[in-house]
Amino acid sequence: MERRQANRVEVNLDAYWEGLLAQCSGLVVDLSGTGCFILTSDRVVPNELVRLTLNPSSSDCVHVWGQVVYQVSEMGFALRFLTRGEGEGESNSEHAALWQLLAQLDGAPEAQACA
Repeated sequence: MERRQANRVEVNLDAYWEGLLAQCSGLVVDLSGTGCFILTSDRVVPNELVRLTLNPSSSDCVHVWGQVVYQVSEMGFALRFLTRGEGEGESNSEHAALWQLLAQLDGAPEAQACA
């Protein structure tokens, strides 16, 4: 049974994340307005706050805060984005930039790969 509350877009977006234990690059392979999965080092712990920077080739960087939902050993982790009022949260402009990026990527296969 699907537990996700938002549709996800399959992507290949270069990303950089910063947490308590590590600062690493990675690849976001699915993305929604509420979260994503990052192929990267799994040096995070559940519930850890992480700042994620998405670097799509067709637009400016998008910065969001999230909370680690789960990790997959030697593969990566799932991140649930925080909304205003939760932990660090993201500003309205950051949240709007995320939704704008999703609108660009949804249904546009040629825009899904980073250069």
